[in-house]
Amino acid sequence: MHRAMGFAALGFVTLIPLLIVVAAASPVHDNGFASWVVDGLGVSGSSADSVRQLFSSPRRVLNTATALSLAAVAVFGISFMAALQTGYERIWRVRAAAWHAVWRQIIGLAVLVGFLLAASWSGVPLADSPAQPALRLTITVGGGVIFFWGLQWLLLGAKVGRRALLPGAVATVLALIGLRVFSQLVFTPLIVSSAVSYGTIGTVLVVQSWLIGVGFTVFGGALAGNAVWTAGRPDAGTDPHREPGDDTDPAR
Repeated sequence: MHRAMGFAALGFVTLIPLLIVVAAASPVHDNGFASWVVDGLGVSGSSADSVRQLFSSPRRVLNTATALSLAAVAVFGISFMAALQTGYERIWRVRAAAWHAVWRQIIGLAVLVGFLLAASWSGVPLADSPAQPALRLTITVGGGVIFFWGLQWLLLGAKVGRRALLPGAVATVLALIGLRVFSQLVFTPLIVSSAVSYGTIGTVLVVQSWLIGVGFTVFGGALAGNAVWTAGRPDAGTDPHREPGDDTDPAR
């Protein structure tokens, strides 16, 4: 929970500004980043309107963005990936990466943005077609498993084998699906009541609570994957610092 709260705080002040700019430049959604949040929360109606009011229009974002501000939000986004990397390293008990391995965080950030764009785009092809839900499910769920599988392996510097990381990726995606269902049942009425009682800050608190849930599922999914892999393997992970080419690594 501690790391999930840190995930939410860093995400709100470092990652979200970058995603706002990326979503503003994306031709997929006219409402920019607000559409991403609404889709993630699974809210609609007045609840969705309350969330959209938190963010500027894409046109205004692009008109006010400068090269310096874009560089700043990119650097801040890397700090978010660094925190995620630290969490994965603690879960798998591997050495912290050297400072010059920051390129892994840069690639991870780029892949994260790419995955969010693909997930957002998945609702556009075959619109109003019976095949559309299946296409979107394949891209979001299948792509999500591949994304979290590869992201763990990338941020851990290949110190843990791919087979060991797959259960965590599956657990993370399943937990995110559960979080979306929970959001539809709980956050939809909560956003309305919070907006009435506290105004805009009430909606912000609900969105922040949702981000804590996302962080909990990301770290909790990796932790569950670690537990699944090490169960029944007394020697698994006893020496996580083996070189990646060592075939005796039980996690490979």
